[in-house]
Amino acid sequence: MKFIGFLLLLCCLMGELKAQTEKPAPLILGKNDTITTYLTLDSGKLMPWIVLADIRINDTRIFKSQADLNQYRLLRYNVMKVLPYVRFAGQRYRKLQRDLALTGDKHRQKELVDSCELQIKTLFNKEIKDLTISQGEILIKLIDRETGNTSYAMVKDLKGGFKAFLLQSAARIFGHDLKETYDPEQQKDIEAILLQAGYVSSND
Repeated sequence: MKFIGFLLLLCCLMGELKAQTEKPAPLILGKNDTITTYLTLDSGKLMPWIVLADIRINDTRIFKSQADLNQYRLLRYNVMKVLPYVRFAGQRYRKLQRDLALTGDKHRQKELVDSCELQIKTLFNKEIKDLTISQGEILIKLIDRETGNTSYAMVKDLKGGFKAFLLQSAARIFGHDLKETYDPEQQKDIEAILLQAGYVSSND
């Protein structure tokens, strides 16, 4: 009897294991159905497999004081203020890199770089020059996050070391450092704001 009981138990376990390892099969029901989906058997019921987008779950942050909350709100305002410029800088830089890669003509390459520089200067004269020092610092960091290159490295690569030195010297006057990099561990608040805004850079 013990042996028979053991065989029955073994059969049950094998059946359960087989049910767990069976691959779901696509099934279409009805001539008017247009969606094919995978089904799996769960507790005797056919359950569809539905692929959902990733869901991000964030903790609700509790601030120690109203002053901390106000500081965070100001940071969020500054990040959202410069974000359009960061997107533009990233898109324009990637376009320039693609255009430069398509031509070996040094004269044409210089024209492309000068055109990009003119666009940046026009944007600066119209809008960026009105940014606060804090917003300018965030802009420099996020450009590094967006492109994978510091502002200094980008200028040096495109316009040479002397031009990069001049711009770095001018930036220093306003309290900026074009060599500043972005570290998501050190900039946790900025990173959290970007993630909440659904921002994805080309380097993510």
